[in-house]
This record gives sequence, C-alpha cells and structure tokens, in this order.
Amino acid sequence: MLAMLTGRVSAIEAGCAVIDVSGVGYEVRMPQSDLGSMRSESTVTVFTSLNISQDSVTLYGFLSRSSKSLFIQLQKVSGIGPRVALSILSTLTPDQLAQAVADGDSTALSRSPGLGKKGAQKIILELSGKLDISSIGSTQPRKDIDSGSRQVVEGLVSLGWQQHDAEQAVNKVCKENDFPMPLSKQDVPKVLKQALTLLDRGR
Repeated sequence: MLAMLTGRVSAIEAGCAVIDVSGVGYEVRMPQSDLGSMRSESTVTVFTSLNISQDSVTLYGFLSRSSKSLFIQLQKVSGIGPRVALSILSTLTPDQLAQAVADGDSTALSRSPGLGKKGAQKIILELSGKLDISSIGSTQPRKDIDSGSRQVVEGLVSLGWQQHDAEQAVNKVCKENDFPMPLSKQDVPKVLKQALTLLDRGR
C-alpha cells in the first residue's frame, strides 16, 4: 500500500496534483485547501490512501496525517465513500470537522457538495465520540477563540494557506504588534494584511 509520497510538485490541476517521485508521476486527488497551499516545483510530503474499485484505482492525498486519518474514518460511516469524504475535507478543516461532529452541527457538515442533511446526521451519529483528533493541531474549541482572530484565520485559509500556518501567523502578528485581544473589527483587516505579508515572506 502507498502510505506516503515525497517528491516534486510537477503540476496542480482541478482536484488533483501530480507528484514526481524519482521520475514517476503520481496523480493524487487532494482537498482544495491542500492544493491551494502547494506551489509548482516545490517538494512536498503527501500522506496517501489508495482506493481500488471495480472500474478505477484512485490515489488520495493530504498534507497532514490528521486529514488522512479523518478521511479514513469518514468512510467507516455507511454511505460515505472516498469522493464524499474528500468533499467534506475540502469544505471543512480537520478542526472544523471534529468540532461540527462534537457540536452535532449538521448544517456545517451539509455544506459539503454531495452530502445532504441525512448524510451529515449519520456522520454525527456514527462518529460522535469516536474521532481520533489527537493529532489535530488545535485542541481549543472554536467557540473559545475570539471571533476577530477566527475571522482572520478563516480568511487566510480561504486564500489557500493551511490552518496551522494561518493560526501561527495571526498569533505572531498580534503578539509582536501588541494588538489588543479580542481583536476589534477595525484591527481585523490590519492583522490580515500583516499576516499575509508574514506568510508570503516565509515561502
């Protein structure tokens, strides 16, 4: 089984990336957030899951172990296949997915294309209390994070940055520039701009 690939990003296409490993190109289907944070010609490590069906062999990949773990766990829910699981992880970060299940928030889950209200409720019913979230970066419930900081982080994630990197950048900017917490509406765009500059500088 292919558990992990480390190689050069040869191409980024709609819904997938081609990873060149020693001259062999692997087509890997990935969440949109992961694809958005990758750069052509960069070297990446992708945690993979191979799916074999009657008519296709598909390799799915993730930039974090936690996303791969959740991808596998989602497929243990009856009626949830790899495509829907990938759609969920393209819509919600691992933290947001775990929080939605913990809160019983079927509305957040059902925003994922291909997953209806009944499917969302089934995920909550079957995975509540069972999700392995030990490797997920944030252990702080979303409701305890001030809305200003969360708004900046979500803005950065929507631009293609990984949540962990976005949170680190926001925390660093707020600390170094003495922004009062919780962030005010007036400070949100300032923090967003400085966090973007910081992240771009670190590429």
